[in-house]
Amino acid sequence: MCLAIPVRVVSIEGDEAEAEIAGVKRRVSIALTPEVQVGNYVLLHTGYAIGVIDEAEAKETLRLFEEIASLSMTT
Repeated sequence: MCLAIPVRVVSIEGDEAEAEIAGVKRRVSIALTPEVQVGNYVLLHTGYAIGVIDEAEAKETLRLFEEIASLSMTT
């Protein structure tokens, strides 16, 4: 099983982008998603954007991750 995290693309330079999640930015490869544009959300897996997703889906996924994390903090 693999886990891909939604991140927002904040800049693009060639086949790399700067992506942001929760205030943390990192360089990622967009070689597999050449259609991505600044402001899009992508699914990030091991440093590679593997798909473009819509903003609503990305935000709901991130909300669910936060909910899971808060539940694990209470046990």
